[in-house]
Amino acid sequence: MSSPNDTPILDLLASMTADSIAVSSLDPDELMLVRIAALAAVDAPSVSYLTNLEAIADVGIDAERVRGVLAAIAPIVGTARIASATGKIVDALDVVIEVAEQDRPS
Repeated sequence: MSSPNDTPILDLLASMTADSIAVSSLDPDELMLVRIAALAAVDAPSVSYLTNLEAIADVGIDAERVRGVLAAIAPIVGTARIASATGKIVDALDVVIEVAEQDRPS
């Protein structure tokens, strides 16, 4: 029987992400920018952005570069997808901030 802390789906996604990073010939920052573009193109949910935020920060990608990617793909994916992606990134950042505040010692 599984415990309430088991996260098999999230664990699977993390494993798939790690595997894709390991076999990619792109530099880590290029890879994460491509992933942001792909997430926007498929109108991914907020949790998909959330699972990539740590890796994005780890490779030193700032908000300006993410905006640059979104601007570059806007003519291809459309403004609705870009607006959706922006909102979902904000939602994901809100979760990160909320978790950080809960983890902070009182």
